[in-house]
Amino acid sequence: MSNSLSSLRLLSICLLLSQFSFAQKEEDNIGSEVVNVVKPYTPTISDASKIQQAPVLDEEENTKKEKINYTIFSFPVASTFTPAKGKAEGVDKTPQAHLFDNYATLGFGNFRTLNGELFVTQDLSQKDYVSGMFRHLSSQGGVKGAELDNRYYDTAIDLSYGGNYNNLSSNINLGFHNQIYSWYGLPEGFGSALIPLDRGNLIQSIDPQHSYSTIYLGGKLSFNGDLLNEVNMKFSHFSDTFDSSENRFYVTPSLEFNFMDEIIKTDVTVDYVAGKFAKNYANDNTSPVKYGFANFGIAPSFVMEEQGWTVNIGAGIFYSSDIENKNNQFLVYPKVTASYNLVDDLMVFYAGAEGGLEQNSYQDFVDENPFLSPTLNIMPTDKQYDLYAGLKGKLANTVSYNLKGSYVNERNKALFRGNDYNEDAANEDYAFGNSMQVVYDDMRTVSFSGDLKADFSDDVTFGISGSFMSYTNDVQKEAWNLPTVKLNSTIDFNVTPKWYGGLAVFYVGERKDFQLNTDIVYIQEPSPITLASYFDVNAHVGYKYNDQLTGFLKLNNIANQSYQKWLNYPVQGFQIVVGANYKFDF
Repeated sequence: MSNSLSSLRLLSICLLLSQFSFAQKEEDNIGSEVVNVVKPYTPTISDASKIQQAPVLDEEENTKKEKINYTIFSFPVASTFTPAKGKAEGVDKTPQAHLFDNYATLGFGNFRTLNGELFVTQDLSQKDYVSGMFRHLSSQGGVKGAELDNRYYDTAIDLSYGGNYNNLSSNINLGFHNQIYSWYGLPEGFGSALIPLDRGNLIQSIDPQHSYSTIYLGGKLSFNGDLLNEVNMKFSHFSDTFDSSENRFYVTPSLEFNFMDEIIKTDVTVDYVAGKFAKNYANDNTSPVKYGFANFGIAPSFVMEEQGWTVNIGAGIFYSSDIENKNNQFLVYPKVTASYNLVDDLMVFYAGAEGGLEQNSYQDFVDENPFLSPTLNIMPTDKQYDLYAGLKGKLANTVSYNLKGSYVNERNKALFRGNDYNEDAANEDYAFGNSMQVVYDDMRTVSFSGDLKADFSDDVTFGISGSFMSYTNDVQKEAWNLPTVKLNSTIDFNVTPKWYGGLAVFYVGERKDFQLNTDIVYIQEPSPITLASYFDVNAHVGYKYNDQLTGFLKLNNIANQSYQKWLNYPVQGFQIVVGANYKFDF
């Protein structure tokens, strides 16, 4: 069997080899064939079959919309996801300083100066509150060259009650004010004709101290109604140690209503003053010198805006009654103001013509000049018109300015002037050339003023202002005690969060005054007295120990000038006050 298989395999191999040999011979005799290549094929665009941009569609088949019905199989799925709580990104905020309701100030200085102040307030409810204020400033004199006592005391107490309601807010004040001053300003060369002993005895006999007292009750009502906006009112009784007295009452409602589609604002004034002086300056009257005036005024106005202009048009109408002299008169004043924005808020032009009846009073005069004799002539000032124009705006975001020129015409302008005197020992204590009087004149005043304010940073603020005036009088030789130049500048700064300070400088130009010694027979009336110009430099430094306690140092008249603010009245020299302020809550 094995031999048969071996024979069969050998036969198969022989057949396969013979076939391979035959095929190889056929390839060797394949022959030849020529192929001609004309050029390589280069296709062109025309050979391409373009696809139509807008293929033909079978509208019936392709626009036919299939109707599809959606169904939702809803079933609840339990969720175990719990979102993490969000956390706000931290922001650094400056804590707001606590505002204390009350404070107390106490300071001491040279010339035995004492300065104290206390303010307290207490809420009675969410709408009502009460408050109280006590103030005191005194000095024991020390004016260089003064031969008479020159101490002064100024003390005031004020109590207030207020409330804020839905349509009304109110405030009522009750107060007392006491001022003690001295007529220490003797004229230059006083008693020079007397022998030293007589002169010394005359000066020793003068008691220059005098006192003023004020009791007042006032209030303010503010409404949210359609007609009455605000009402201010005050009654005061003013008196001195020479049997002078004065009562004054005024009320000033402010109304606002709509008339022919215009909002009319109307200010109403009722001003009454009456008083008496026991003596006149010559001391020859047989009855008290009395005065009394009742003034009634109404000033309506409305605002127009046209082509960039804002114009306030109005007028003031006053009825003035001189009660003692039975003299009544009607007075009409302009009340017109206008403004035009030239360059956004960088430059605003403004102008106006305004006037009014200004009621003078003994108390107002004393507040300005405490060295007056209790023998004054009191009457109102008729400010016929004040014509002015100016430019105001900003030089930068932190720098503002205001330039103004004006022309003022006034009748019965009040001026302070020195009293004439003699050296008679029988005189009143104010009749030795050491007091002043009030005189009146019709005047025109031309003035130019400007001020500049700058906030260089949150820590430095600066301001400077100046005024230049020219006066024309009808009767008086000069505009007594009115300067032609006034300049002042201030700067306040924070050195550190704890330390702060400031500096104030002011300059007042020359003034004119006049005074005669009636014991002297003048061949020619002397010329007015020129009071020299002066400047004053004041500074203050403070240290904030904490939010409640602050210490301070005040320096006044640093140049130590003995200048005269009023005729014969030199001021104290260099003054220093050291003290502290404490804020607190109950």
